[in-house]
Amino acid sequence: MDFGLIAIAFGDVAWIAIAFVLGLLSRTVGLPPLVGFLVAGFLLNLQGIAGGDMLRKLSDLGITLLLFIVGLKLNLRMFARPQVWAVTGLHMTIIVPLFATAIYVVAALGAPFLSGLDFARSLLIAFALSFSSTVFVVKALEDRGQTAALHGRIAIGILIVQDLAAVVFLAVSAGQWPTYWALLVLLVFPLRPLLTLVLQRVGHGELMVLYGFLLALGGAQLFELVGLKGDLGALVLGVLIANHAKADEMAKTMLGFKDFFLLAFFLSVGLSGRLTLETLLIGAAITPFVLFKSALFFGLLTAFRLQARTSLLATLNLSNFSEFGLIVAAIGVAHGWIDANWLIVVAVALALSCVISSGLNVAGDRIYTRYRGVWKRLQRSNLVVDDRPLDIGAATIAVIGMGRVGSAAYDTMRELHEESVVGVDSDLATVERERTRGRKVLLGDPGDADFWDRVQATHTLELVMLALPNLAANLAVIDQLKAGSFGGRVAATARFQDEIEPLEEAGASTVFNVYAEAGSGFAAHVAGLMPAISPTRTDDSRTST
Repeated sequence: MDFGLIAIAFGDVAWIAIAFVLGLLSRTVGLPPLVGFLVAGFLLNLQGIAGGDMLRKLSDLGITLLLFIVGLKLNLRMFARPQVWAVTGLHMTIIVPLFATAIYVVAALGAPFLSGLDFARSLLIAFALSFSSTVFVVKALEDRGQTAALHGRIAIGILIVQDLAAVVFLAVSAGQWPTYWALLVLLVFPLRPLLTLVLQRVGHGELMVLYGFLLALGGAQLFELVGLKGDLGALVLGVLIANHAKADEMAKTMLGFKDFFLLAFFLSVGLSGRLTLETLLIGAAITPFVLFKSALFFGLLTAFRLQARTSLLATLNLSNFSEFGLIVAAIGVAHGWIDANWLIVVAVALALSCVISSGLNVAGDRIYTRYRGVWKRLQRSNLVVDDRPLDIGAATIAVIGMGRVGSAAYDTMRELHEESVVGVDSDLATVERERTRGRKVLLGDPGDADFWDRVQATHTLELVMLALPNLAANLAVIDQLKAGSFGGRVAATARFQDEIEPLEEAGASTVFNVYAEAGSGFAAHVAGLMPAISPTRTDDSRTST
């Protein structure tokens, strides 16, 4: 036993306990736990505590696993959409000069440690503030079960394009470009059949977890060896096996590890430097800049023919500053381009923007529903094909969420009710897969109030069966049904016992506990296939002749 290691790590363990308490409090008031983690970091900072080496390593590992899991769920066709690459390019082209001008003007007025800041250095700071947080956005989308929704896929696509721009900046700022050996990373693509073959053979337990770590860390190490950003390597390895049938299972298996390691990242943001009243005030003053980012994102996304709701929810996801801003600030400080206090200012702005973004995302559907008339007036009439409100025809039963549970429920209801059943899923890949299997499945977002308006207009739907991946996603759909005065029945699935009561209180007519009632379903299945089993004989019957 290495007691020296325990001594080094003890402080980090204590901080994790504090983060747990504040994360629990944050969850209690309706905000994501990561807000509590950020607050914990700053409170520890005020006590003069600095992050330890273990915390930094856990943070790096968390980000690597996060991007690997993003890769597992990534559809490369998303990058071909102008709503991703064009919006990202235009947004950065507009927002960086705008922010730089504002910072330069404030510096010219003699603000503390801004005096003497020229326009070139103002551009550096503005560039750092132009990015949104990949860690925060992906985590928030996963918590709400909206990673596969169109607005979630658009937001993730924009974030990854931003990350690619980050790779270029890091190379330029370091005065070096990737080595010629970097071309060797192209050799990983022909290895895809081998990687998927191994994935098929690892089973469903600890070997799958170990293989996931091997791919994520191995990809990161490979890219770093040739001068590329390591996290990009983890993303690429995830993309290589993303279309495999077990990719989703691997992503779910590794989520718990990723969540734990990301705790260290959010703590490290608050512990990134000495917090003073001056840096706190300036960071708070910069935070409202995020609203200009939001307004521009919304305008560009609607201009590229997305629904107002899709544009709004994607915008709310991106309404924050990025951990990349800390990296840019650190590079600027290391080269003597900006004052060291800027590192803390950016950290404060990042943390505060995440708090704001958390609140906005929690209330996103309510914000859209309440001011729907205003948002829809800003919407184009010629929407992109996969963002148009869909028509369910004359269906009387809708199965929402076509994963394993949803597709099985669809098949059973189809046997009983034939053509009156329709499936709905927000993931294009899932919809295409289910259609090839002969199921009638439509692409749509059941959390969209406009979707349910169209459904209600037909007056045909009598039963909605919710088979979505988590409690928050199911509750969001029930809220939309209630808001639209849906008069039919709602059946929902739950993974845990404590999810049943919230669903019933929200308005679900019946709730099926997937795990608890699986045994009953198994017994019923076997009983229907086997001949009747005689009652157990008594001792007398065994001895009688």
